[in-house]
Amino acid sequence: MQALIVLPLAFGACLATLAGGALALALRDRLHLVLGFSAGAVIGLAFFDLMPESLEHGHLFDIRGMLALIAAGFFLYTILDRAVSGHGHDHEAEGCAGRQRRGWLGAGSFSVHSFLDGFVIGIAFQVSQAMGIVVAVAVLVHDFSDGLNTVNVVVKSGGGFRSALRWLVVDAVAPVAGAAVSLLIPLPEDAIAVILAVFSGFFLYIGASDLLPESHHAHPRFFTTVATFLGAAALYAATLAAR
Repeated sequence: MQALIVLPLAFGACLATLAGGALALALRDRLHLVLGFSAGAVIGLAFFDLMPESLEHGHLFDIRGMLALIAAGFFLYTILDRAVSGHGHDHEAEGCAGRQRRGWLGAGSFSVHSFLDGFVIGIAFQVSQAMGIVVAVAVLVHDFSDGLNTVNVVVKSGGGFRSALRWLVVDAVAPVAGAAVSLLIPLPEDAIAVILAVFSGFFLYIGASDLLPESHHAHPRFFTTVATFLGAAALYAATLAAR
């Protein structure tokens, strides 16, 4: 019976992801504005959604310990990013292959996050139907942003239309797969909190160290700054509406 509720909601998250990615592909000529919005949305996702959820549901560690996990996620992604690119953010020295690997790393992180979104929907319904509905609303809202961000990360890193579309499909299917797995493998609440904390660090790095600087590179700063604040405000409003 639970599957009849969880899987359709996960499919809705799939459609929301596809819609966000389609918008990003349609607005490639305005990429700097889309990147600015995406940077704000990613940072807002970390601050307004993942961090509060991890702090609220994490009982194995105190607040200092949970913040340490967030920092660990940030620096772990820093190491992965440097290892993949080899040359930091010097795009000329980095080369096309290095930039594309960085894009795949970012898109892969969003896809794993989307998988966890679907998984968390299923886990929330195991707790109660009310919690499941609240979590599902939150997932539907910010999975639109995930699709947008996945496409932006790939395109910004030199990936073409087909590469962006492939990653978008992976990201869109991920919540359905996560929801299906949740019906088979229950996960303790503390484990979910740890995962959310680590991913908070991941997305802080992607937004602040990658998307945000790229959106301002050789483009008018005023409008990209406005777009960044709009992206963060949109995620903040979404999290308030979902509670």
